[in-house]
Amino acid sequence: MVSIEPTRITTSLLQSLLQNPTTIKTLSQAHQIHAQFAKSPPNQRSILLPSLLSLYSHLAHFDHVSLSLFSTLPSPPSTRLFRSIIRLSSSHSLHRRVLLLFLHMRSSSPPDRHVLPAVLKSAAALSDLPLGASLHASILRSGLSSDAYACNALLSMYYKVSSDASARKLFDEMPFKDLVSYNTVIAGNAVSGLYREALAMVRDVGLAALKPDSFTLSTVLPIFAEFVDVDRGKQIHGYAIRNGFDTDVHIGSSLIDMYAKCTRTDDSRRVFDRLLRRDVIAWNSIIAGSVQNGLFDEGLRLFRRMMIEESLRPRHVTLASITPACAHLTTLHLGKQVHAYALRGGFDGNIFVASALVDMYAKCGNVKIARWVFDAMGPSADMVAWTAMIMGYALHGSAAEALSLFKRMEAVNVSPNDVAFIAVLTACSHAGWVDLAQEIFNSMARDYAIAPGLEHYAAVADLLGRAGRLEESYALIRSMRVDPTASIWVTLLGACRVHRDVELAEKVVERIHELEPENMGSYVLMSNIYAANGRWREAARMRQAMKDRRLVKRPACSWVEAKNKVHAFMSGDRSHPEYDRIEAVLGEMMEKMVREGYVPDTGDVLHDVEEEQKRSILFGHSERLAIAFGIMSTPAGTTVRVTKNLRVCADCHTATKFMSKVAGREIVVRDVSRFHHFKDGVCSCGDYW
Repeated sequence: MVSIEPTRITTSLLQSLLQNPTTIKTLSQAHQIHAQFAKSPPNQRSILLPSLLSLYSHLAHFDHVSLSLFSTLPSPPSTRLFRSIIRLSSSHSLHRRVLLLFLHMRSSSPPDRHVLPAVLKSAAALSDLPLGASLHASILRSGLSSDAYACNALLSMYYKVSSDASARKLFDEMPFKDLVSYNTVIAGNAVSGLYREALAMVRDVGLAALKPDSFTLSTVLPIFAEFVDVDRGKQIHGYAIRNGFDTDVHIGSSLIDMYAKCTRTDDSRRVFDRLLRRDVIAWNSIIAGSVQNGLFDEGLRLFRRMMIEESLRPRHVTLASITPACAHLTTLHLGKQVHAYALRGGFDGNIFVASALVDMYAKCGNVKIARWVFDAMGPSADMVAWTAMIMGYALHGSAAEALSLFKRMEAVNVSPNDVAFIAVLTACSHAGWVDLAQEIFNSMARDYAIAPGLEHYAAVADLLGRAGRLEESYALIRSMRVDPTASIWVTLLGACRVHRDVELAEKVVERIHELEPENMGSYVLMSNIYAANGRWREAARMRQAMKDRRLVKRPACSWVEAKNKVHAFMSGDRSHPEYDRIEAVLGEMMEKMVREGYVPDTGDVLHDVEEEQKRSILFGHSERLAIAFGIMSTPAGTTVRVTKNLRVCADCHTATKFMSKVAGREIVVRDVSRFHHFKDGVCSCGDYW
């Protein structure tokens, strides 16, 4: 728009400009029009004011000028003016101002059907049920009880202030109900967790000869996602296709989410690919669905595509969804990139993003930065953030810090939930604090009215097993108030392997096979227990049982991040293009390690072979290859971070201590149960793992 000459603006031109506020592009132009408006006669200003208010609203400057403009008019203002400023104030979430204006209006004119919905919206936003009930009375006195527009707004208000009974009573008494009425009740029931009532109301829509719209379907689909009811979700999908809703982005996003929560990721992707237009919500749904189903690489690929190919700006939900992928893949450099984007986008203060970052940094081995992010949250830290930080300390072997944080959480009146207890019990387990763990475990029901669940029993059973109190662990599992799973028995079987208790192991493996005859881990552990005790015939029998059942042992694999790329190594793997260099580096370090006092411990090589061959097998363990590659591929002084899919064996644990010493590096190894921080020949676990 060209520059406006105020002296040449006539009243008719002013009115013409204000009738289409989108033609005014800048605040400077608005101020020019405002100046001419101020020179207009009072009666003309009353006519033009609603349009001028809309103009400032369009330019996101409504809050600054609306009241001053309104106060310039003669009193009392007309109903039309009240209606305009109340509705615009409500749309800008100026809810207390809405209530003040409404009280002012009532002193001079009765409220009408156009004003009450805006006031009801503000009452709901302020969770002011008494005000909502008072407005309900106003509707009745004003003869608007049969007006669907006013009653639908009232319905919405009751649900938003959690007065479901009042909402249902109002709905039943409404003389006229349209589709908006039904959709409001369906959505209200869904939000309140009254899923069966919501679905019953969908049937009532059909009985009322109304046709469900896209809002109805997008409200119902999350219910089937919650119930993991893919068959009924497909019925809704079929209805959407038959009625042309399937390409609607809101329906599409709900379908993507429903299929993902039902673990049907292929169907999620097909729905996503069929969408003609994909907004940020649709991208969020497909990214979150991929990550939640363990497709971490795919989630990251979609995230990059969203930003680079589609040029869409991620929201806080996007970042909170993608950060766990970095955590599970232990790709610290990608996690840092997500963090940097959150900082640039102003999302670092978002509680969901911050909590995800705490968890990511802890799982990627950098508990110091995790704590920095947590401390920056201040009083806004929620239960998710507290538990992520406590569990982070637990997995890194910092039991004292975990316990201190747990006590601090209680001191600031954040009551621990069941997940927080899992975290602090895990910390006790890794530290060997048996008595303290049992006291915390007993306090759950006694002091917090939290019934211990399977994971709490598993943590204490694991603790007792690590401490060598195998019979106590066995008795605890047998006395559980919930049915033990095969996984908790496998935890005890692992402890039997560490402490070489064959007799108890045989009893435990029987329990496992009663529950899961195909549990591969139990066959491997039992075979190793027999082999460690020199009972080669029984070990061979267990391996043959695995073959008969076509069970395949999971190979040991380790990953290391170097030069912004993740490299994977299998035990005995010679396929890496730089294997010759890796072998040379390992050989050089081995000479130095032996001079420092390293002696290979072949006790964990459970093969009936010569001692020299056992040492050769140890030399090719996956974590050693990964560590050597990390050392030779990064500058001196850089921390080497390795992830392994199985438990670190005793000799590799000892060897890594020596490697950290002779290489002058900090080496962080994350195995299946915890983190080990090796530095200057010492491990953070204190050799207790």
